[in-house]
Amino acid sequence: MSTLRTAVIGAGYLGRFHAQKYAALPGAELVAVVDADAERAAAVAGEVGCEALTDHRDLIGRVDAVSVVVPTRLHHEVAMAMLQAGIHVLVEKPITATLPEAQALVDTATAKNLRLQVGHLERFNPAVQDLSKRIDGPLFIESHRLAPFNPRGADVSVVLDLMIHDIDIILTLVGQPLSRIDANGVPVISDDIDIANARLQFENGCVANVTASRVSQKSERKMRLFQPSAYIALDFQARSLDIRRKGGGEQHPGISDILSEQVTFDTGDALLSEIEAFLISVREGSRPIVSGDDGLQALATAMEIGRLLRSNPLLNRMMEK
Repeated sequence: MSTLRTAVIGAGYLGRFHAQKYAALPGAELVAVVDADAERAAAVAGEVGCEALTDHRDLIGRVDAVSVVVPTRLHHEVAMAMLQAGIHVLVEKPITATLPEAQALVDTATAKNLRLQVGHLERFNPAVQDLSKRIDGPLFIESHRLAPFNPRGADVSVVLDLMIHDIDIILTLVGQPLSRIDANGVPVISDDIDIANARLQFENGCVANVTASRVSQKSERKMRLFQPSAYIALDFQARSLDIRRKGGGEQHPGISDILSEQVTFDTGDALLSEIEAFLISVREGSRPIVSGDDGLQALATAMEIGRLLRSNPLLNRMMEK
């Protein structure tokens, strides 16, 4: 197995964890940690035993693959510089701040035959990975992603901060084009939308009702899926599935009995799995589990939800105050 030279661009809260994973992985050499804040870069680099840099362009010619863990507004600039230099990129979610920027990254990666993976971490939750094997024509999906307020994600709306996780998973599970989106939401603490609900309707008739809040007193990350003859409840935090399906007997005349199955998965390390999958796709030249196209599709849906929210005259008046 060839050793891949890697680096992490962005040494903030999440970038530090990326650096730790690369440093621990066999077959990966962590060359450098990069951050515009020299002290922060040096602190993280010192923890993992690599070089500290302040300019991502200094990586060119020295690495094969990077994680881009900078603020969303910088994703396009930094990731594009790496792709144009022939470097494979894992960019945190959302893929970019705008759709044209996202499309440009996807097009550049395709043209240069490079791997572009997007950091939708929930795809690497073992319960989500098992769920994908059990899906058979879902008709209705309901998800709730609730969290207390955290300033770290408040540079974007709750749709791009939290809801986009569930949007990505739902689009992947349904695998059908959207036919209609309805949405509502309000700012509560920040200057942007802090709680939102969206109704996604797909061309095959499936409907998903998606709620995200970053002003809740408790944390909750759950999804419920209804499909012919089965109901599946997913708890992201507990990494568990509760499956109810029709059995072969009868609980009442003419009414099928219900078989129950509860499955709980080991805690695991989703970020480590995500980075391992990225490096495998680089080595094998295979499509990333969460490709640039996946990230673009999730962003497009989230942006449309944001547009619908901001078209609400009442919301506009609230945000102008």
